Amino acid sequence: MSPLHHNPAIVPPGALPSPLDGPAVKPQPVAPRGPSFGDVLREKTQGVQFSGHAIQRVQRRGIEVGEAELARLKEGVDRAAGKGARESVIFVDQTAFVVSVRNRTVITAVDRDHMKDHVFTNIDSAVIA
Repeated sequence: MSPLHHNPAIVPPGALPSPLDGPAVKPQPVAPRGPSFGDVLREKTQGVQFSGHAIQRVQRRGIEVGEAELARLKEGVDRAAGKGARESVIFVDQTAFVVSVRNRTVITAVDRDHMKDHVFTNIDSAVIA
C-alpha cells in the first residue's frame, strides 16, 4: 500500500497534518519564579502601612514605633476590621494612630503632648490596643 499524499484539491489546508510535518513538540510548562500571587496578597494585606503624612508626624513628634508597637497597632487594625470599621483611632500606649482600616494605612499619629487640643473627625471607631 502506498502512503497517502496530501491532495490540496480534496482536503483544505490545515485540516490534516501533512506527512512531511515532523512530530509536534509540546512546550514544557515553565515553573513560576518568585512568590505566588496569594503570598504577595497576604503579605500586603496583613501589615500596616504609613502614609507620607503619618511618617512626617512620627518623625517630627519623636514617636517611637518599634516592633512591639507595630504588632499592637496591627492587632488593633485587625480588631477594628473585624467589627466593620472604616476609619478608626487606635491607641497604643501614649500614641493615637488614625487609621484607614480598609486600606490598612495610618493616616496620622498624635502623641500625648499634642492630643490636648486635637479633635479627631470622621472616625467611626476607637480601639485601645
